[in-house]
Amino acid sequence: MRKLLAWSTAFGALLISAGVMAQSTTPIRLIVPFPPGGGSDIFARLVAPGLADILKQTVIVENKPGAGGVIGADLVAKSPPDGRTFLVSDSAAYSISPSLYPNLPYAAKDLVPVVDVARFANVLLVSGSSPYRTLDDLLNAARKQPGKLSIASAGNGTSPHLTAEKFQRDAGIKLVHVPYKGSGPAIADTIGGQVDMVFSGLPSVTEFLNAGRLRAIGIASAQRSPFAPNVPTLAEAGMPGFESLISQGLFAPAGTPETTLVRINSAINQVMNGKELAPRLQQLRVEPQALSSAEYKAWLDGQAAAWAKLIKDASIKIE
Repeated sequence: MRKLLAWSTAFGALLISAGVMAQSTTPIRLIVPFPPGGGSDIFARLVAPGLADILKQTVIVENKPGAGGVIGADLVAKSPPDGRTFLVSDSAAYSISPSLYPNLPYAAKDLVPVVDVARFANVLLVSGSSPYRTLDDLLNAARKQPGKLSIASAGNGTSPHLTAEKFQRDAGIKLVHVPYKGSGPAIADTIGGQVDMVFSGLPSVTEFLNAGRLRAIGIASAQRSPFAPNVPTLAEAGMPGFESLISQGLFAPAGTPETTLVRINSAINQVMNGKELAPRLQQLRVEPQALSSAEYKAWLDGQAAAWAKLIKDASIKIE
């Protein structure tokens, strides 16, 4: 009996060890609900190598675009809460889509905010060859020809889309909204002149601004960005109080163990605040956040309430 017990204990320990090993070698999937080239894709690929090093696991970035980010977000919301699948997306998946889509296949409660990877303001942009150089230029043209000028977005329900709606409401103008499957193609068509303007986060467009392929009309923040000091705030340019912040965050399926959330939060904060990424973050014009999951959720809930009010007041509906 003693030999049997000893053998059972040893075998059990072996199984536990094997289970831990299997878990450590199971890839972690970072689902990006947009095509390559946009902000979510940039940050997913930025944190993946460092996250893999810290966790000693393979980390895979997968692009699952469609429906303004809904398809990818729904995939994660319905994934097993086993710490293997996460969403890397702008905050719209949590703070906008649940109020905007009447038939959304998931609810905000189906996703758990894990970490605020980076936060920054939306910037109003035109092509580097555009005739519009100032906010007044744009507004005057839009008022003379209502419904003629176009504004691109990363897709219906994204932060740039809602920012465009807020912009039209506050400025008293009417633009043609052109939704794309991500900020990458929206920015490309703005550069090419197929659309007149676009809102996007600064990290996605820094290189295009430096190359003169895009021109920044104004930034939707309370103060000028230290990374773009020559770009006026939209408030300075003539729209008092206009602000629109965008976060690139990481979300987990509801039910993911708290220990897993804390571990991933700590790992990504470590990656984003490490010396290795400092030059790249400087290049992208990003100052990383270092928030707990609870702090990030509190900020997102405040954003959700503000966007829900805009959606209701402006009667914005997407089927």
